[in-house]
Amino acid sequence: MEQFALPEELELFRKAAREICEEKIQPRAAEIDETDEFPHDVHSVLVENELMAVGYPEEHGGAGGGSLTMAVMVEEISRVSAAVSLIPLVSRLGAIPVMLAGNDAQKNDLLGGISRGEHQMSYGLTEPGAGSDAVSMQTRYERTAAGYRLSGAKRFITNAGISDRYTVFATRDPQERSKGITAFIVHADDAGFSVGKSEKKLGIRGSPTRELYFDACEIPADRLLGEEGEGFTYAMRTLDYSRPTIAAQALGIAQGAFDIAARYAQEREQFGKPIAAFQGIQFMLADMAIQVEAARLLTYKAAAACDAQDPQLTYFASIAKAHASDTAMQVTTDAVQVLGGYGYMREYGVERMMRDAKITQLYEGTNQIQRLVIARQIQRRLGG
Repeated sequence: MEQFALPEELELFRKAAREICEEKIQPRAAEIDETDEFPHDVHSVLVENELMAVGYPEEHGGAGGGSLTMAVMVEEISRVSAAVSLIPLVSRLGAIPVMLAGNDAQKNDLLGGISRGEHQMSYGLTEPGAGSDAVSMQTRYERTAAGYRLSGAKRFITNAGISDRYTVFATRDPQERSKGITAFIVHADDAGFSVGKSEKKLGIRGSPTRELYFDACEIPADRLLGEEGEGFTYAMRTLDYSRPTIAAQALGIAQGAFDIAARYAQEREQFGKPIAAFQGIQFMLADMAIQVEAARLLTYKAAAACDAQDPQLTYFASIAKAHASDTAMQVTTDAVQVLGGYGYMREYGVERMMRDAKITQLYEGTNQIQRLVIARQIQRRLGG
């Protein structure tokens, strides 16, 4: 009987990625969180070990491997540092619209450039008045003799100011709602483009979050991404492909916290025996393990659905993202509880993981939005 498992080459990749993470990233994780500075040295480590190239087609300069390979890598990085996992994760988020709709020149420049460490990308969709309601965006574009002019602002953009390339969505007329939205590639040195201050955040410190400003920002015609008026379709399809990766990030955070809690429970003695011998702790660890394993299966299923172009991708992506992120929040909270007073201190790292876990319930669609998406998919399936 065949074992239900990942392919052997993917497990070998996991082992190699874990060694890099434990040797090169884990020793820096607490410092990155403490200083809240982007770790350029760690980005270099990812480039040197070809981890930045994972998930991009070889014909465009990448290392190959699809969404499932990407999910395994993000899971392993997130076990030691959720902030570092955002380096490849966010560049790929910005690059997914390029993979979906870009021409060969755009793909060669951006996908190959990210793989070689020449570029980093961010994804510009959210605005001050358009979060979950993305079609309410107010960032405008107009045609010019030389190309396009963008005016407006984007908010909560991960790695803004670090990235030198941005996938940006703008509308020709807000009254057109989804039909007016178009995608563009913006360069950090474009005239009229600037970024705001780095926000002070609860978690994922070391991964800057800033606003983007477009003050009559002029871009050439060849920076149009795909077709005019198709931007909203690209944006939503991108989220289908990226949500399994957020699930993988949440899964890695949960696994990292569980590993620490389980080891601590074996080593910490009270009343003459390890606290793991007490049923109250045993049940906590068992519940944590149940949720982590369920999250892993859902995450891998959703990532595999990306690779298979499964027509149910939207459904499985939202389920995986919602369950894995809820699991990360619960497991990290319980990990702090298992460690007691030590869990509340920075030394053990679980309080950092607890802070990092919260964002996975919020970005790329809040978990309330995921439940709306799931419910609509069920209704659609039943003909409602």
